Amino acid sequence: MSAEIRLQPGEVLFREGDPPTTAFILDEGQVEIRATQRGRQVVLALLGPGAIIGEMAIIDAAPRTATAVALSACRLIALDRTRIAERIQAADPVIRALLQGTLQRYRGALAALQGGTTRAASVERPDEAVGVSKMRLESQLRAALEVGGLDVRYQPLMEVASGRIAGFEALVRWTHPERGPISPAEFVALAEETSLIVPVGEYVFDIACAAARDFIDAAGRPLFVAVNVSARQLREPGLLERVIARVDAAGLPRGSIKIEITESQAMDPVLMQGFIALCHGHGVKVALDDFGTGYSHLTQMHLLPFDTIKIDQGFVRSMLDDPRSMAIVETIVAMAKSLDASIVVEGIESEAELAVLRRLGCDYAQGWLVGKPQTREELLMRAEILFT
Repeated sequence: MSAEIRLQPGEVLFREGDPPTTAFILDEGQVEIRATQRGRQVVLALLGPGAIIGEMAIIDAAPRTATAVALSACRLIALDRTRIAERIQAADPVIRALLQGTLQRYRGALAALQGGTTRAASVERPDEAVGVSKMRLESQLRAALEVGGLDVRYQPLMEVASGRIAGFEALVRWTHPERGPISPAEFVALAEETSLIVPVGEYVFDIACAAARDFIDAAGRPLFVAVNVSARQLREPGLLERVIARVDAAGLPRGSIKIEITESQAMDPVLMQGFIALCHGHGVKVALDDFGTGYSHLTQMHLLPFDTIKIDQGFVRSMLDDPRSMAIVETIVAMAKSLDASIVVEGIESEAELAVLRRLGCDYAQGWLVGKPQTREELLMRAEILFT
C-alpha cells in the first residue's frame, strides 16, 4: 500500500470485518466512522485532520469493528502494522497493559451495542501480564513504605592502611510478604520509573542518619554512612537541604553522611557541578559509584570534583588473572589520585585482592572479605569487635 492515500467523498477506507493491515493519519479532509448496531448503521465518530484511524484493530490484532468512509476529499498517510507493533513493543509494559485494558472494554461495549454478548476480560497477553504485575508490585511497594516495611542493611568499608572499619554503605532491601526478598535491581528500578523513588530515598536517609549516630557512639570515633541517590532524586528541589536537616537533627558531623551517585547519573555535567558545589558548601562529600562500567566520559571528569571514586567489582574479579584488568585498575587508581579523590574498591573477597589494594595505595576496601551487608542491630551487637 502506498504511503499516501487519497479518497474522494463516499469512498470507503476500510469496512467492518476487514483484516487489520494498516492504520492511517488523516492529513486533510473528514472521515466518518460507522458501525452496525442492532441491524442499523450508527455514526461512532467524525474525524478531522491530525486524527489516527484504524489503530485499535492493529493494536489488538482483531478484525475491524467499524467502517471508515470519506466525507470529503481526503489525504491520508498509511502506517504499516509492523511499525506500530514495534513502537508498542518498545513502550513500557504498564502502558501496554493500560492500552490493552482500554481496548478490551471498548470491544466489549461495542459488542453489547451491536447486540452481541460480552465476556469477562482476562490478562492473556504476556506484555499485559508484565504490566499488571509491575503496577501490582508498585502498589505493594507504596504500602510497604507507608508501614516501614523496607529494610536498610549496612555493608562495611575498611580503611586499607589501618585495617579499621571507616564507614558503611546503606543498602535498601525489601522482603515481600508473599514473594520473599525482592531484588533491589527490580524494586529500585520500579521506584525510579515513578515519583516513588523520592519517598524511598527520604526513608533511607532517615534510617541511615539514625544508624550513623549509633555507629559513631559505639565506635567512639568518626565514621560515615554512604547513601545512594538516583537521578530522579538529584532533580528533586531541596534534596540536599532535607539531607542536611536530618544530619543536624541527629547531631551528626556533616561528613558523617556521604552521597553516592552512579556513573550513569553523573554525566550531566551542569547538574552535577552545581550539586557537588552545593554539597561541598555544606561539608557533604560526594562519591562516584560504579566507575568504569560503561558510561565514562573522561573529558568531563576534570569538571566534576568528586571526593571519592569507587572502582566497580567487575574489574576486581579478574585482576589477579588478567593483566589487562590489572592495568585498568592501576590506571583508575592513578587517575583518582591525580584528581585528589579517595578510592574505594568494591567486591574484595580474598586476601590476595586486598594485598593488591595495599600495593596500589587504595584508601578503602568493600566486599565480603570485609563484611556482608547486615542490619544495624547485627552490627551493634558486634561493636566491640567491629570497631576495634
